[in-house]
Amino acid sequence: MTSISKHYSSLLKLYSETRYLVEVKKLHGLILKTLHYSNTLLFNNLITSYSKSNLPSYAYRVFLQIPCQNLFSWNAVLSSSAKSGHLSEMCNIFNSMPERDCISWNSVISGYASHGFPEKAVHTYKLMLRDGCSMQNRITFSTMLIISSAMVSFTLGIQVHCQGIKHGLGSHVFVGSPLVGMYSKAGLVYEAWLAFQEVKEKNLVLHNTMIMSYLRCGMIEESKRLFAGMRERDSISWTTMITGLTRNGCELEAIDLFNKMRYAGIKMDQYTFGSVLTACGALAVLDQGKQIHAFIIRTHFDDNVFVGSALVDMYSKCKNIRLAESIFKRMKVKNLVTWTAMLVGYGQNECYEEAIRSFLQLQRHGIEPDDFTIGSAISSCANIASLEEGAQLHCRAILLGLNSFITVSNALVTLYGKCGNINDSHRLFDEMITRDEVSWTALVSGYAQIGKAKETIELFERMMANNVKPDGVTFIGVLSACSRAAMVEEGYYYFNSMINDHQIVPVADHYTCMIDLLSRAGRLKEAEDFIKKMPCRLDAIGWATLLSSCRVHGNIEMAKWAAESLIELDPQNPASYLLLLNMHATNKNWEEVAQIRKAMRDKGVRKEPGCSWIKYNNKVHIFSADDQSHPDSEKIYAELEMLGLKMEKEGYRPNTSSVLHDVSESEKRFMLGHHSEKLAIAFGLIFLPNKFPIRVFKNLRVCIDCHSATKYISKITGREILVRDAVRFHKFNDGLCSCGDFW
Repeated sequence: MTSISKHYSSLLKLYSETRYLVEVKKLHGLILKTLHYSNTLLFNNLITSYSKSNLPSYAYRVFLQIPCQNLFSWNAVLSSSAKSGHLSEMCNIFNSMPERDCISWNSVISGYASHGFPEKAVHTYKLMLRDGCSMQNRITFSTMLIISSAMVSFTLGIQVHCQGIKHGLGSHVFVGSPLVGMYSKAGLVYEAWLAFQEVKEKNLVLHNTMIMSYLRCGMIEESKRLFAGMRERDSISWTTMITGLTRNGCELEAIDLFNKMRYAGIKMDQYTFGSVLTACGALAVLDQGKQIHAFIIRTHFDDNVFVGSALVDMYSKCKNIRLAESIFKRMKVKNLVTWTAMLVGYGQNECYEEAIRSFLQLQRHGIEPDDFTIGSAISSCANIASLEEGAQLHCRAILLGLNSFITVSNALVTLYGKCGNINDSHRLFDEMITRDEVSWTALVSGYAQIGKAKETIELFERMMANNVKPDGVTFIGVLSACSRAAMVEEGYYYFNSMINDHQIVPVADHYTCMIDLLSRAGRLKEAEDFIKKMPCRLDAIGWATLLSSCRVHGNIEMAKWAAESLIELDPQNPASYLLLLNMHATNKNWEEVAQIRKAMRDKGVRKEPGCSWIKYNNKVHIFSADDQSHPDSEKIYAELEMLGLKMEKEGYRPNTSSVLHDVSESEKRFMLGHHSEKLAIAFGLIFLPNKFPIRVFKNLRVCIDCHSATKYISKITGREILVRDAVRFHKFNDGLCSCGDFW
């Protein structure tokens, strides 16, 4: 080779390594002008330079200019086509080659694998073996092990491993790393450990892969010992440990390791921050999360979309939704993960309407939702019983082809169940291809919510027969159903079965269900004994449940005990005062009523103003007691007056015990006649077509008189009326309510 050719070769090597494409092209032109003879080696270098610049067409043109192509020329142009994804060109070159070596076969195998055709890569490997090529090297086996792991074809992986041993490459570190990764992905941690031990000279990558293998299989102590024994660690080593500890429920250790990594001065990336923020969110340690956020700002990672999404998630889980919202709004780039984190965050903080609005904004920004995103939005609709928006999201899921995903199906079963459409809920459940415990629990809870105890228990027994393991939420549904039907013995049976047969530790909601069950059946003394034997203190909801039962059964002494306990737990909650007021007003104990009112004033406890609302023509119509601000008030009051006359003929008599004032009976009747839910129901009767049920929402508990009146209205009009109050769902049909007159 002449000195000028050597000079050109050196320049080509320099330009290709530094990616100076323009200079490569200039030098190519200079070579063609100044050299008047063919230099195969120089042209091979040109092919390699264009290949590294991802210009396979240029590489191929140079290849065609070489009068004497050698094996290196063929391999160089073949590798160029394989790397750039020109697979048809790659096949043509490969089939035209006069001879092939291991590099040729490896190029084709890697080309197929890296561009999403693993089956063709495996087929090429088999052809390589049939062709009698015995020159498989570490790259061949490493690539094939990665492919078998990606295809989750562990039979293929074991066969490749055996061939690697046969060729004496089983102990090579380059083969060892993907081998350990393949076995760990299969959950074969012992085989992964054996492969790790077999490698003679272990490098950092192999150690990181083995740590990942341990962590993937939940072997925390083994991963910590291996990490501690490493002579050197890089950013991947630290991040792998932090991520693994977080995923295995060791969040405190993950945060501690992050702090050690920071003090050691190890460079961090987006995955490091993402993992430690997940740990902070899981523990709801807001102060620690804020400190890490400050460090993220100092290291200029706050504009990273991955880190920003993790920050939104962390602040949401720490119940600081406004900070999460602030981070979200400041982010310059938002992807689906970011929007989903914000949407889910709203849901976690009971900001369901904001969650639905966030989903609509996501679509306006042209981002296509996935099954998890749309499932979360539907869940928010379910939590506020917003059937209209939920049904629209159902249609959207069908259009996107996401309705068959189990996350979406479960959310839809829950939605229709919580909105009282149990038939639609059950139909969707039956249409599901696969079901998990969430699917069954959603339907069980739906039946329990509308008071169908028999169907709830039958469904639960079907769930058991299908070997689906119930969780604590499932049993809340079953116990609620038992309480609605006053099935005390069955309730005790399922409560004990939950503890003894399923090893589920009861939480506050389970105890509340049992208290509701006993008190609803009139066994108040038994409920009192149950509370005294509980291993933990009863929460505010439990005391409110007992207090409500005392109101129904007129047990003032126990009501005082429940009210005092509730006030001690939640002194600003007006529910305890109002329930006691109601009981004393019913018994005309006006002095007691006055004392309770004074206590409320002294403590600054105020009753939230009652209101009811109903949706019509995409607009929410809100009513308060004696409200005459609505444009159609005249029609509404006329409808109520007409209904009142029909109800009296059917035997309705106003229950004035709901009026907590010492006034005349006629004044009490007048005050009852225009409660907010009655106004909303009258509006629905006027404007909603007969085929649609009337859905009313109320921010407080439905009063006794309104509950009784709504039963009569449903019978007289033949309309299905659904009222969602602050306590539960009431489904009125033909003079009956799903709650069994106990709420």
